[in-house]
Amino acid sequence: MIKRNTVSKQMILEFLKKSKSAVSPDTLQKELGKAVDRATIYRVLNSFCEDGIIHKIPGDDGKFYFAVCINCSEKTHRHNHFHFKCIACGKIECLPHEMEVHVPEGYQSVTFNGLISGYCKECSDQ
Repeated sequence: MIKRNTVSKQMILEFLKKSKSAVSPDTLQKELGKAVDRATIYRVLNSFCEDGIIHKIPGDDGKFYFAVCINCSEKTHRHNHFHFKCIACGKIECLPHEMEVHVPEGYQSVTFNGLISGYCKECSDQ
């Protein structure tokens, strides 16, 4: 199925690309205002996740955050890395190193998603 490149998709993707942190759908709604409705934001985010353009990060607050994939291509789409949430400024970012998680014998790991909380570089310098 061919997917259309709509104005809403362009707006959401541009905002995600410019963002220095993973963002929640609520943040997108506030930033885009009435230009894009809430249902469209969720639909576009889910579509981008399915297409490997962005990935979903579960936060420790029960919300999901979304970030543009880094170091991924169509052939090497991977998300086996940790995310870091700053407890001072709230920024959530991907940590650059892919990690390996060892699971008990008989289990087979396919992917994982981890969140580390602490102070980011900017906030720990203050």
